[in-house]
Amino acid sequence: MLAAVHSATLVGVDGQPVTVEVHVSSGLPAYHVVGLPDAAVRESRERVRAAVLSSDLTFPQSRITVNLAPGGVRKSGSGLELAVALGLLVANNELPAGALDGVAVLGELGLDGTVRPVPGTLALVDSLARFGTRSVIVPLANAAEASLVHDVVVRAARSLGELRACLKDEEAWPGWEPPDLTQLAGAPDGDEPVDLREVRGLAFARRALEVAAAGAHHLLFVGPPGTGKTMLARRLPTIVPPLPRGEALEVTRIHSAAGELVHGRLLTARPFRAPHHTASTVSLVGGGSGRPRPGEVTLAHRGTLFLDELGEFAPTALDALRQPLEERVVRITRQHASLAFPASFQLVACTNPCPCGLGPPACRCSELHRARYRRRLSAPFLDRFDLRVRVTAPEPCDTPGECSEAVAGRVAAAVARQAARYADWPWEHNAHVPAGVVDTLLALTADADATWRALTAERVLTGRGAARIRRVARTLADLDDATDTSPAHLESAALLRSDAP
Repeated sequence: MLAAVHSATLVGVDGQPVTVEVHVSSGLPAYHVVGLPDAAVRESRERVRAAVLSSDLTFPQSRITVNLAPGGVRKSGSGLELAVALGLLVANNELPAGALDGVAVLGELGLDGTVRPVPGTLALVDSLARFGTRSVIVPLANAAEASLVHDVVVRAARSLGELRACLKDEEAWPGWEPPDLTQLAGAPDGDEPVDLREVRGLAFARRALEVAAAGAHHLLFVGPPGTGKTMLARRLPTIVPPLPRGEALEVTRIHSAAGELVHGRLLTARPFRAPHHTASTVSLVGGGSGRPRPGEVTLAHRGTLFLDELGEFAPTALDALRQPLEERVVRITRQHASLAFPASFQLVACTNPCPCGLGPPACRCSELHRARYRRRLSAPFLDRFDLRVRVTAPEPCDTPGECSEAVAGRVAAAVARQAARYADWPWEHNAHVPAGVVDTLLALTADADATWRALTAERVLTGRGAARIRRVARTLADLDDATDTSPAHLESAALLRSDAP
Protein backbone atom coordinates (compact mmCIF):
# COMPACT_ATOMS: atom_id res chain seq x y z
CA MET A 1 0.00 0.00 0.00
CA LEU A 2 1.15 3.53 -0.78
CA ALA A 3 0.02 6.77 0.89
CA ALA A 4 1.10 10.39 0.33
CA VAL A 5 0.69 13.21 2.87
CA HIS A 6 1.62 16.85 2.34
CA SER A 7 3.79 18.57 4.94
CA ALA A 8 6.68 21.08 5.09
CA THR A 9 10.13 21.59 6.55
CA LEU A 10 12.18 24.66 7.41
CA VAL A 11 14.99 25.81 5.13
CA GLY A 12 16.56 28.81 6.81
CA VAL A 13 13.63 31.04 7.80
CA ASP A 14 11.36 29.86 4.98
CA GLY A 15 9.19 26.80 4.59
CA GLN A 16 9.72 24.13 1.96
CA PRO A 17 6.68 21.97 1.01
CA VAL A 18 7.40 18.26 1.40
CA THR A 19 5.44 15.23 0.22
CA VAL A 20 5.69 12.36 2.71
CA GLU A 21 5.28 9.09 0.80
CA VAL A 22 4.76 5.96 2.91
CA HIS A 23 5.04 2.52 1.29
CA VAL A 24 4.10 -0.64 3.20
CA SER A 25 5.03 -3.92 1.50
CA SER A 26 5.50 -7.58 2.39
CA GLY A 27 8.86 -8.73 3.64
CA LEU A 28 10.87 -8.73 6.82
CA PRO A 29 9.86 -5.92 9.22
CA ALA A 30 12.00 -2.87 8.51
CA TYR A 31 11.73 0.93 8.55
CA HIS A 32 13.73 3.10 6.16
CA VAL A 33 13.63 6.90 5.66
CA VAL A 34 15.05 8.32 2.43
CA GLY A 35 15.15 11.84 0.97
CA LEU A 36 18.04 13.57 2.77
CA PRO A 37 16.70 13.36 6.35
CA ASP A 38 18.75 14.79 9.22
CA ALA A 39 19.29 13.01 12.54
CA ALA A 40 16.03 14.28 14.05
CA VAL A 41 14.02 12.93 11.11
CA ARG A 42 15.79 9.56 11.21
CA GLU A 43 15.10 9.25 14.94
CA SER A 44 11.39 9.76 14.35
CA ARG A 45 10.98 6.05 13.64
CA GLU A 46 10.81 5.07 17.32
CA ARG A 47 8.59 8.03 18.26
CA VAL A 48 6.14 7.26 15.47
CA ARG A 49 6.02 3.56 16.41
CA ALA A 50 5.46 4.29 20.13
CA ALA A 51 2.82 6.95 19.37
CA VAL A 52 0.85 4.59 17.09
CA LEU A 53 0.90 1.75 19.62
CA SER A 54 0.06 4.11 22.55
CA SER A 55 -3.00 5.29 20.60
CA ASP A 56 -4.35 1.69 20.42
CA LEU A 57 -3.65 1.56 16.69
CA THR A 58 -1.85 -1.09 14.66
CA PHE A 59 1.76 -0.58 13.60
CA PRO A 60 2.42 -2.60 10.40
CA GLN A 61 4.77 -5.51 10.91
CA SER A 62 6.01 -5.18 7.35
CA ARG A 63 8.67 -3.45 5.30
CA ILE A 64 8.08 0.30 5.58
CA THR A 65 9.74 2.87 3.33
CA VAL A 66 9.25 6.58 3.94
CA ASN A 67 10.30 8.91 1.13
CA LEU A 68 10.54 12.66 1.70
CA ALA A 69 10.17 14.46 -1.62
CA PRO A 70 11.78 16.45 -3.14
CA GLY A 71 14.78 14.26 -2.54
CA GLY A 72 17.36 16.99 -3.15
CA VAL A 73 16.31 19.21 -0.20
CA ARG A 74 17.63 18.37 3.26
CA LYS A 75 14.78 17.74 5.73
CA SER A 76 15.29 18.84 9.32
CA GLY A 77 13.41 18.84 12.59
CA SER A 78 10.63 16.69 13.97
CA GLY A 79 7.67 18.43 12.33
CA LEU A 80 7.16 15.63 9.77
CA GLU A 81 6.35 12.92 12.35
CA LEU A 82 2.58 13.44 12.38
CA ALA A 83 2.48 13.27 8.58
CA VAL A 84 4.46 10.00 8.65
CA ALA A 85 2.12 8.51 11.25
CA LEU A 86 -1.00 9.46 9.28
CA GLY A 87 0.58 8.06 6.12
CA LEU A 88 1.11 4.76 7.93
CA LEU A 89 -2.53 4.74 9.06
CA VAL A 90 -3.74 5.32 5.48
CA ALA A 91 -1.38 2.68 4.07
CA ASN A 92 -2.53 0.24 6.77
CA ASN A 93 -6.24 0.95 6.10
CA GLU A 94 -6.71 2.58 9.51
CA LEU A 95 -7.88 5.72 7.68
CA PRO A 96 -9.89 6.08 4.45
CA ALA A 97 -7.73 6.66 1.36
CA GLY A 98 -9.19 10.13 0.69
CA ALA A 99 -9.17 11.42 4.27
CA LEU A 100 -6.13 13.62 3.68
CA ASP A 101 -6.81 14.83 0.16
CA GLY A 102 -5.92 18.52 -0.10
CA VAL A 103 -4.80 18.63 3.55
CA ALA A 104 -1.28 19.32 4.85
CA VAL A 105 -0.09 18.04 8.22
CA LEU A 106 2.46 19.43 10.68
CA GLY A 107 3.39 18.19 14.13
CA GLU A 108 5.77 16.32 16.40
CA LEU A 109 4.66 13.19 18.24
CA GLY A 110 5.19 12.24 21.87
CA LEU A 111 5.59 8.61 22.87
CA ASP A 112 2.05 8.66 24.32
CA GLY A 113 0.57 9.87 21.02
CA THR A 114 0.20 13.53 21.94
CA VAL A 115 0.81 16.06 19.17
CA ARG A 116 3.47 18.58 20.19
CA PRO A 117 4.13 22.06 18.75
CA VAL A 118 6.82 22.69 16.15
CA PRO A 119 8.87 25.85 15.54
CA GLY A 120 8.30 27.86 12.39
CA THR A 121 4.62 26.99 12.00
CA LEU A 122 3.82 30.36 10.43
CA ALA A 123 6.61 30.00 7.85
CA LEU A 124 5.59 26.40 7.12
CA VAL A 125 1.89 27.15 6.68
CA ASP A 126 2.70 30.22 4.58
CA SER A 127 4.81 28.10 2.20
CA LEU A 128 2.04 25.51 1.97
CA ALA A 129 -0.52 28.23 1.20
CA ARG A 130 1.65 29.54 -1.64
CA PHE A 131 1.93 25.94 -2.85
CA GLY A 132 -1.88 25.76 -3.11
CA THR A 133 -2.86 24.10 0.16
CA ARG A 134 -6.11 25.40 1.63
CA SER A 135 -6.40 23.23 4.76
CA VAL A 136 -3.78 22.34 7.39
CA ILE A 137 -3.70 20.23 10.52
CA VAL A 138 -1.36 21.62 13.17
CA PRO A 139 -0.75 21.02 16.89
CA LEU A 140 -3.27 22.76 19.13
CA ALA A 141 -0.52 25.02 20.55
CA ASN A 142 0.29 26.25 17.01
CA ALA A 143 -3.28 26.80 15.79
CA ALA A 144 -3.44 30.52 16.61
CA GLU A 145 -0.10 31.12 14.89
CA ALA A 146 -1.15 29.18 11.78
CA SER A 147 -4.37 31.20 11.55
CA LEU A 148 -2.32 34.35 10.80
CA VAL A 149 -2.04 33.05 7.22
CA HIS A 150 -5.07 34.13 5.20
CA ASP A 151 -7.30 31.78 3.19
CA VAL A 152 -6.17 28.63 5.01
CA VAL A 153 -8.52 26.48 7.09
CA VAL A 154 -6.72 25.55 10.31
CA ARG A 155 -7.62 22.40 12.24
CA ALA A 156 -6.03 21.60 15.59
CA ALA A 157 -4.79 18.21 16.80
CA ARG A 158 -4.21 17.18 20.41
CA SER A 159 -3.38 13.49 19.99
CA LEU A 160 -2.97 10.95 17.23
CA GLY A 161 -5.93 8.84 18.38
CA GLU A 162 -8.26 11.85 18.58
CA LEU A 163 -7.04 13.09 15.19
CA ARG A 164 -7.85 9.73 13.59
CA ALA A 165 -11.38 9.92 15.03
CA CYS A 166 -11.82 13.47 13.74
CA LEU A 167 -10.69 12.49 10.24
CA LYS A 168 -13.25 9.67 10.27
CA ASP A 169 -15.98 12.09 11.46
CA GLU A 170 -16.36 10.16 14.70
CA GLU A 171 -15.49 13.17 16.88
CA ALA A 172 -15.65 16.95 16.57
CA TRP A 173 -12.48 18.91 15.90
CA PRO A 174 -10.97 20.56 19.01
CA GLY A 175 -11.70 24.27 19.38
CA TRP A 176 -9.05 26.92 19.89
CA GLU A 177 -8.96 30.64 20.58
CA PRO A 178 -7.89 32.79 17.60
CA PRO A 179 -5.50 35.67 18.36
CA ASP A 180 -7.03 39.07 19.07
CA LEU A 181 -5.20 41.25 16.55
CA THR A 182 -6.57 44.42 18.13
CA GLN A 183 -4.65 43.80 21.35
CA LEU A 184 -1.19 43.16 19.94
CA ALA A 185 0.23 46.64 19.39
CA GLY A 186 1.59 47.11 22.91
CA ALA A 187 5.05 46.43 24.26
CA PRO A 188 6.21 42.81 24.45
CA ASP A 189 5.58 40.92 27.66
CA GLY A 190 8.03 41.79 30.41
CA ASP A 191 9.28 45.03 28.86
CA GLU A 192 9.55 47.91 31.30
CA PRO A 193 7.66 51.04 30.14
CA VAL A 194 10.12 53.78 29.19
CA ASP A 195 9.74 57.30 27.83
CA LEU A 196 12.04 59.98 26.44
CA ARG A 197 10.91 62.48 29.08
CA GLU A 198 12.94 60.48 31.60
CA VAL A 199 16.11 61.71 29.85
CA ARG A 200 17.35 65.05 31.14
CA GLY A 201 19.30 67.37 28.86
CA LEU A 202 21.25 65.77 25.98
CA ALA A 203 19.38 67.91 23.44
CA PHE A 204 21.86 67.21 20.63
CA ALA A 205 21.86 63.46 21.26
CA ARG A 206 18.05 63.45 21.46
CA ARG A 207 17.91 65.19 18.08
CA ALA A 208 20.22 62.54 16.63
CA LEU A 209 17.95 59.79 17.98
CA GLU A 210 14.92 61.45 16.38
CA VAL A 211 16.71 61.72 13.02
CA ALA A 212 17.80 58.08 13.24
CA ALA A 213 14.22 56.98 13.91
CA ALA A 214 12.79 59.08 11.09
CA GLY A 215 15.21 57.96 8.37
CA ALA A 216 16.33 54.49 9.63
CA HIS A 217 19.90 55.80 9.91
CA HIS A 218 22.65 53.90 11.73
CA LEU A 219 23.63 55.74 14.92
CA LEU A 220 26.71 55.67 17.15
CA PHE A 221 26.88 57.37 20.55
CA VAL A 222 30.39 58.02 21.91
CA GLY A 223 30.98 59.25 25.45
CA PRO A 224 32.13 58.48 29.00
CA PRO A 225 30.19 56.04 31.21
CA GLY A 226 27.08 57.38 32.90
CA THR A 227 26.31 60.14 30.42
CA GLY A 228 23.02 58.58 29.30
CA LYS A 229 24.04 56.88 26.03
CA THR A 230 22.39 53.55 26.78
CA MET A 231 19.40 55.14 28.47
CA LEU A 232 18.74 57.22 25.39
CA ALA A 233 19.30 54.42 22.87
CA ARG A 234 16.91 52.06 24.68
CA ARG A 235 14.12 54.58 24.18
CA LEU A 236 14.32 54.39 20.40
CA PRO A 237 11.44 51.83 20.23
CA THR A 238 9.13 54.40 21.86
CA ILE A 239 9.37 56.81 18.92
CA VAL A 240 9.40 54.53 15.86
CA PRO A 241 6.09 53.70 14.15
CA PRO A 242 4.63 50.17 14.51
CA LEU A 243 5.00 47.58 11.78
CA PRO A 244 2.50 47.60 8.91
CA ARG A 245 0.53 44.38 8.49
CA GLY A 246 2.76 42.96 5.74
CA GLU A 247 6.00 43.67 7.60
CA ALA A 248 4.49 42.36 10.84
CA LEU A 249 3.79 39.00 9.18
CA GLU A 250 7.32 38.94 7.79
CA VAL A 251 8.89 39.63 11.19
CA THR A 252 6.59 37.14 12.93
CA ARG A 253 7.52 34.45 10.41
CA ILE A 254 11.24 34.99 11.08
CA HIS A 255 10.82 34.80 14.86
CA SER A 256 8.61 31.74 14.46
CA ALA A 257 11.29 29.97 12.40
CA ALA A 258 13.86 30.85 15.06
CA GLY A 259 11.64 29.37 17.77
CA GLU A 260 11.25 32.72 19.56
CA LEU A 261 7.58 33.44 18.97
CA VAL A 262 5.58 33.85 22.20
CA HIS A 263 1.98 32.61 22.34
CA GLY A 264 1.81 32.50 18.54
CA ARG A 265 0.83 36.16 18.37
CA LEU A 266 1.47 38.67 15.59
CA LEU A 267 4.45 40.93 16.33
CA THR A 268 3.43 44.51 15.62
CA ALA A 269 6.21 46.27 17.56
CA ARG A 270 9.51 46.62 15.73
CA PRO A 271 12.19 44.22 17.04
CA PHE A 272 14.84 45.62 19.37
CA ARG A 273 17.70 43.16 19.79
CA ALA A 274 20.52 43.82 22.26
CA PRO A 275 23.06 40.95 22.26
CA HIS A 276 25.84 40.82 24.86
CA HIS A 277 29.30 41.94 23.79
CA THR A 278 30.57 38.36 24.06
CA ALA A 279 28.32 37.34 21.13
CA SER A 280 30.12 35.33 18.45
CA THR A 281 30.16 36.08 14.75
CA VAL A 282 27.74 33.22 14.03
CA SER A 283 25.29 34.40 16.69
CA LEU A 284 25.31 37.89 15.15
CA VAL A 285 25.10 37.15 11.41
CA GLY A 286 23.69 33.60 11.49
CA GLY A 287 24.87 30.24 10.22
CA GLY A 288 26.21 27.30 12.19
CA SER A 289 26.69 23.63 11.42
CA GLY A 290 23.76 21.41 10.49
CA ARG A 291 20.72 23.59 9.80
CA PRO A 292 21.88 27.24 9.51
CA ARG A 293 20.00 29.44 11.94
CA PRO A 294 19.22 33.16 11.68
CA GLY A 295 21.45 35.48 13.70
CA GLU A 296 20.70 38.65 15.61
CA VAL A 297 20.80 40.78 12.44
CA THR A 298 17.95 38.72 10.99
CA LEU A 299 15.98 38.70 14.24
CA ALA A 300 16.35 42.51 14.17
CA HIS A 301 14.91 42.66 10.62
CA ARG A 302 12.61 45.71 10.25
CA GLY A 303 13.81 46.87 13.66
CA THR A 304 16.92 47.79 15.62
CA LEU A 305 20.12 45.97 16.53
CA PHE A 306 21.56 47.66 19.63
CA LEU A 307 25.21 47.00 20.45
CA ASP A 308 26.14 48.42 23.83
CA GLU A 309 29.84 48.63 24.73
CA LEU A 310 30.70 48.43 21.03
CA GLY A 311 34.44 48.48 21.68
CA GLU A 312 34.19 45.22 23.65
CA PHE A 313 32.78 43.20 20.72
CA ALA A 314 35.20 41.01 18.80
CA PRO A 315 36.57 42.97 15.81
CA THR A 316 35.89 40.01 13.49
CA ALA A 317 32.24 39.95 14.58
CA LEU A 318 31.83 43.69 13.94
CA ASP A 319 33.50 43.54 10.53
CA ALA A 320 31.14 40.68 9.60
CA LEU A 321 28.32 43.23 9.87
CA ARG A 322 29.70 45.42 7.11
CA GLN A 323 28.13 43.53 4.21
CA PRO A 324 24.68 43.09 5.83
CA LEU A 325 24.65 46.81 6.65
CA GLU A 326 25.05 47.63 2.96
CA GLU A 327 23.04 44.84 1.29
CA ARG A 328 20.43 44.30 4.05
CA VAL A 329 20.70 40.54 3.55
CA VAL A 330 22.94 37.75 4.89
CA ARG A 331 24.07 35.12 2.42
CA ILE A 332 25.15 31.78 3.87
CA THR A 333 26.56 28.99 1.72
CA ARG A 334 26.84 25.43 2.96
CA GLN A 335 27.45 22.08 1.32
CA HIS A 336 23.76 21.30 0.85
CA ALA A 337 22.21 24.75 0.49
CA SER A 338 22.73 28.44 -0.11
CA LEU A 339 20.48 30.61 2.02
CA ALA A 340 19.66 34.31 2.10
CA PHE A 341 18.44 35.64 5.46
CA PRO A 342 16.73 39.06 5.44
CA ALA A 343 18.67 41.64 7.47
CA SER A 344 17.18 45.09 6.90
CA PHE A 345 17.99 46.40 10.37
CA GLN A 346 18.99 49.71 11.93
CA LEU A 347 22.26 49.61 13.88
CA VAL A 348 22.46 51.67 17.05
CA ALA A 349 25.60 51.43 19.17
CA CYS A 350 27.23 52.98 22.22
CA THR A 351 30.94 53.04 23.04
CA ASN A 352 33.45 54.69 25.31
CA PRO A 353 36.11 56.93 23.76
CA CYS A 354 38.99 54.94 25.35
CA PRO A 355 39.61 51.95 27.68
CA CYS A 356 39.18 54.00 30.87
CA GLY A 357 36.05 55.56 29.39
CA LEU A 358 36.77 59.12 30.51
CA GLY A 359 38.10 60.51 27.25
CA PRO A 360 40.10 63.74 26.94
CA PRO A 361 41.11 65.70 28.93
CA ALA A 362 40.62 63.40 31.94
CA CYS A 363 41.79 60.22 30.14
CA ARG A 364 44.34 58.15 32.08
CA CYS A 365 45.10 55.72 29.23
CA SER A 366 48.46 55.55 27.50
CA GLU A 367 48.64 56.31 23.80
CA LEU A 368 49.36 52.63 23.16
CA HIS A 369 46.18 51.59 24.94
CA ARG A 370 44.12 54.21 23.11
CA ALA A 371 45.51 53.11 19.73
CA ARG A 372 44.78 49.45 20.50
CA TYR A 373 41.24 50.35 21.56
CA ARG A 374 40.62 52.36 18.38
CA ARG A 375 41.80 49.47 16.22
CA ARG A 376 38.93 47.33 17.51
CA LEU A 377 36.60 49.52 15.42
CA SER A 378 37.80 49.50 11.83
CA ALA A 379 37.45 52.61 9.67
CA PRO A 380 35.26 50.82 7.05
CA PHE A 381 32.89 49.71 9.83
CA LEU A 382 32.68 53.19 11.39
CA ASP A 383 32.12 54.71 7.96
CA ARG A 384 28.79 52.89 7.78
CA PHE A 385 27.29 54.94 10.62
CA ASP A 386 25.23 57.82 9.25
CA LEU A 387 25.22 59.55 12.64
CA ARG A 388 28.18 59.67 15.02
CA VAL A 389 27.48 61.79 18.08
CA ARG A 390 29.63 62.59 21.11
CA VAL A 391 27.63 62.57 24.34
CA THR A 392 28.59 64.54 27.44
CA ALA A 393 27.01 64.29 30.87
CA PRO A 394 23.92 66.47 31.42
CA GLU A 395 24.13 69.42 33.78
CA PRO A 396 22.33 69.29 37.16
CA CYS A 397 20.09 72.14 36.04
CA ASP A 398 18.93 70.34 32.86
CA THR A 399 15.23 69.61 32.70
CA PRO A 400 13.41 66.69 31.03
CA GLY A 401 12.78 67.06 27.34
CA GLU A 402 9.79 66.13 25.21
CA CYS A 403 7.88 62.94 25.82
CA SER A 404 8.09 60.04 23.38
CA GLU A 405 4.57 60.65 22.11
CA ALA A 406 5.41 64.14 20.82
CA VAL A 407 8.61 62.98 19.11
CA ALA A 408 6.88 59.91 17.68
CA GLY A 409 4.35 62.18 15.96
CA ARG A 410 7.06 64.06 14.06
CA VAL A 411 8.83 60.80 13.21
CA ALA A 412 5.60 59.27 11.86
CA ALA A 413 4.99 62.32 9.66
CA ALA A 414 8.54 62.16 8.26
CA VAL A 415 8.20 58.43 7.60
CA ALA A 416 4.94 59.05 5.75
CA ARG A 417 6.64 61.63 3.52
CA GLN A 418 9.36 59.14 2.66
CA ALA A 419 6.81 56.42 1.93
CA ALA A 420 5.09 58.75 -0.54
CA ARG A 421 8.40 59.75 -2.15
CA TYR A 422 9.52 56.14 -2.66
CA ALA A 423 6.12 54.67 -3.51
CA ASP A 424 7.41 53.50 -6.90
CA TRP A 425 10.80 52.35 -5.62
CA PRO A 426 11.85 49.21 -3.69
CA TRP A 427 12.78 51.05 -0.48
CA GLU A 428 10.99 53.11 2.13
CA HIS A 429 13.54 55.17 4.07
CA ASN A 430 16.14 57.78 3.15
CA ALA A 431 18.92 55.64 4.60
CA HIS A 432 18.19 52.89 2.06
CA VAL A 433 18.48 55.01 -1.09
CA PRO A 434 21.39 53.57 -3.13
CA ALA A 435 24.26 55.89 -3.97
CA GLY A 436 23.56 55.46 -7.68
CA VAL A 437 20.20 57.26 -7.47
CA VAL A 438 20.97 59.78 -4.74
CA ASP A 439 21.44 62.54 -7.33
CA THR A 440 18.08 61.69 -8.89
CA LEU A 441 15.87 61.19 -5.84
CA LEU A 442 17.65 63.49 -3.40
CA ALA A 443 18.47 66.32 -5.80
CA LEU A 444 19.98 69.50 -4.37
CA THR A 445 19.52 73.13 -5.29
CA ALA A 446 22.58 75.02 -6.56
CA ASP A 447 23.29 76.56 -3.13
CA ALA A 448 22.81 73.24 -1.32
CA ASP A 449 25.02 71.42 -3.83
CA ALA A 450 27.82 73.95 -3.31
CA THR A 451 27.50 73.52 0.47
CA TRP A 452 27.59 69.74 0.15
CA ARG A 453 30.73 69.79 -2.00
CA ALA A 454 32.44 72.17 0.41
CA LEU A 455 31.60 69.93 3.38
CA THR A 456 32.85 66.88 1.51
CA ALA A 457 36.20 68.54 0.81
CA GLU A 458 36.53 70.12 4.25
CA ARG A 459 35.87 66.88 6.14
CA VAL A 460 37.73 64.66 3.61
CA LEU A 461 34.72 62.37 3.33
CA THR A 462 34.67 59.12 1.42
CA GLY A 463 32.06 58.67 -1.30
CA ARG A 464 30.01 56.66 1.16
CA GLY A 465 30.28 59.35 3.81
CA ALA A 466 29.31 62.13 1.40
CA ALA A 467 26.21 60.21 0.29
CA ARG A 468 25.24 59.52 3.90
CA ILE A 469 25.33 63.25 4.73
CA ARG A 470 22.88 63.89 1.87
CA ARG A 471 20.54 61.16 3.15
CA VAL A 472 20.62 62.52 6.69
CA ALA A 473 20.03 66.06 5.38
CA ARG A 474 16.97 64.83 3.49
CA THR A 475 15.63 63.30 6.71
CA LEU A 476 16.15 66.61 8.50
CA ALA A 477 14.17 68.28 5.72
CA ASP A 478 11.40 65.71 6.09
CA LEU A 479 11.21 66.40 9.82
CA ASP A 480 10.89 70.11 8.98
CA ASP A 481 8.31 69.35 6.25
CA ALA A 482 10.57 71.10 3.74
CA THR A 483 10.31 70.44 0.01
CA ASP A 484 14.03 71.02 -0.70
CA THR A 485 17.15 70.13 1.24
CA SER A 486 18.67 73.42 2.34
CA PRO A 487 22.33 74.27 3.08
CA ALA A 488 21.37 74.43 6.77
CA HIS A 489 20.12 70.85 6.63
CA LEU A 490 23.42 69.73 5.11
CA GLU A 491 25.45 71.58 7.74
CA SER A 492 23.35 70.01 10.50
CA ALA A 493 23.85 66.58 8.95
CA ALA A 494 27.62 67.13 8.93
CA LEU A 495 27.54 68.11 12.61
CA LEU A 496 25.67 64.88 13.38
CA ARG A 497 28.55 62.92 11.86
CA SER A 498 31.50 63.72 14.12
CA ASP A 499 34.99 62.30 13.71
CA ALA A 500 35.48 58.63 14.55
CA PRO A 501 36.18 57.82 18.23
